[in-house]
Amino acid sequence: MTLDLDTALSGISGILVTPYDDAGDIAPGKLRPIIDRALTAGLHMPVVNGNTGEFYALTTDEACTMAREVCAMVDGRAPVLAGIGRGIRDACKLAEASAEAGATALMIHQPPDPFVAPRGTVDYVKAISDASGGLPIMLYLRNDAIGTAGIKALCDIDGVKGVKWATPNVQKLADAIAACDPSITWVGGLAEVWAPAFYAVGARGFTSGLINIWPERSLAIHAALEAGDYPQANTLIKQMRAFEDIRAEELNGTNVTGVKAALMALGNDCGPTRPPSAWPLTTAQQSSLQGFLTANGLI
Repeated sequence: MTLDLDTALSGISGILVTPYDDAGDIAPGKLRPIIDRALTAGLHMPVVNGNTGEFYALTTDEACTMAREVCAMVDGRAPVLAGIGRGIRDACKLAEASAEAGATALMIHQPPDPFVAPRGTVDYVKAISDASGGLPIMLYLRNDAIGTAGIKALCDIDGVKGVKWATPNVQKLADAIAACDPSITWVGGLAEVWAPAFYAVGARGFTSGLINIWPERSLAIHAALEAGDYPQANTLIKQMRAFEDIRAEELNGTNVTGVKAALMALGNDCGPTRPPSAWPLTTAQQSSLQGFLTANGLI
């Protein structure tokens, strides 16, 4: 049964990779077995055009195609969250295409432009919302320097249902939760490792790249956190932490590299990453990955 959006937001937002073929072009069909396994395991909401999907390495047309193809592959089995970003005109084009494709909601990336005003970001989000026809919104915050007042101004925009919190500042997360509408779902945006700390101050659910290779473990961690069983959640996280440690190397430049290298080892070759992401893993990183996959019975 398809979950309603509020329930899905408090679950796992699984950030899908973007597969490439031998010519380096997008090959969305390679996602089918990955999506099917994740949904069978209980994934609450697949996410297309997230950072693990190399969003900023894609052209806008490629991102539009990925939104259409992922929505078609999910085929109503779960809500689909579609990442939106870049310059305002590209962002609006992608929002419109994602809505037409059948996306349930939009995840709006925080603009990486060097000149970002908090009030300008409000205008940015409103324009994207209008372009989509008013789809629900998850804000993606990677920089909390806009302050609690700036975050509240964004959360006050009609249609904002959730916030993906992707900074390690737990106290600022607690402050933002206290300042904003209690109906908003605050989602841990730094994957499984940070999820217990975020849950402790009121976040619910988390994002995950692990779902591409081991969705069952992500779901087990989520279940433990929902039950308030922090010792169990931490034990489960400890057993997969080596994977996240690999992804965090080189200024997080191996974030997607680790996922795609693991998929390759599992027989789901989704191609390399595009520069400026690192490719391939170093010999030491590959050895650590093989050890992780073997130790957990994934290969």
